[in-house]
Amino acid sequence: MATEKQGVILVGHGGIPRDCPQELVTKLKRLEALRRAAKQPPSVEEIDLDQKIRRWPRTQATDPYQSGLEAVGAVLRPYLDGVLFALAYNEFCTPTLEEAVADVIRQGATSITVLTTMFTPGGSHSEIEIPEILDHLRPHYPDVELRYAWPFDLQLIAKTLAEQLRRSS
Repeated sequence: MATEKQGVILVGHGGIPRDCPQELVTKLKRLEALRRAAKQPPSVEEIDLDQKIRRWPRTQATDPYQSGLEAVGAVLRPYLDGVLFALAYNEFCTPTLEEAVADVIRQGATSITVLTTMFTPGGSHSEIEIPEILDHLRPHYPDVELRYAWPFDLQLIAKTLAEQLRRSS
């Protein structure tokens, strides 16, 4: 029997690069809203715009959010006991969750746990979109266990926030 190889993917929201033209983002959001209202799949135009924004060149200065998530990932990684690890972004940045899952599977993962930095209940990304993506991916990877570490324990979140408050005082 093969040994299970664990993977962890940390999903952040994703940020818009500061030098990305705002009209691209406005147009993408308008197309997304129209599609959702009509309950249709994304159009070629929407997909192209999404990819253009996600693949926009980034630096720490133009996308401090990406740099911030990378920093969180770098601090988290040593706690993961050598499991395969990747970052993903819900929107505006690459890799997507779908891309990160495929990459970790290519590296040999047979079990993947997805974490998110979006821990507040009620968020559409964390409560709806990420589970939908995982549900969509499961039939494509029937031999890989895809788990989602959600919802967060609000007592632990509250303790972390209280500790941060105490340290900042």
